[in-house]
Amino acid sequence: MRVLVVDDDRDVRDLVVRCVRSGGCKVLAAGSGQDALSAVSAHGMPDVAVLDVAMAEMDGIELLGLLRQRRPDLPAVFLSVLWSEPDLARMRAAGGVPMRKPFNAQHLQAMVRELHEQGPPEHGAPGAVR
Repeated sequence: MRVLVVDDDRDVRDLVVRCVRSGGCKVLAAGSGQDALSAVSAHGMPDVAVLDVAMAEMDGIELLGLLRQRRPDLPAVFLSVLWSEPDLARMRAAGGVPMRKPFNAQHLQAMVRELHEQGPPEHGAPGAVR
């Protein structure tokens, strides 16, 4: 399985990449929405996306919308420190599973596997913030 990891904080991105790789996945990593779109154009669509929400210029929710123009059923996890009800509502409306930063590595690995096996959840998934 191939996972797209996008976070503008290099340390967090590297941590997420290590976590996802240790779960047996191949990783395509990017530091911005635009870099992610370029990487996907060059290397193909991922099976699952793990996206930071709060990024400059293009947030993870906007990025998921653009990625889903290419693959409407792309499952996604939103890693975020944003937990106001409007933020959570935007993440849910976009069809991604919100996961709080800092995250538990095993929980993230399990969520990525589950999304890959089942596709994007209609109403969240186990462990998701509802």
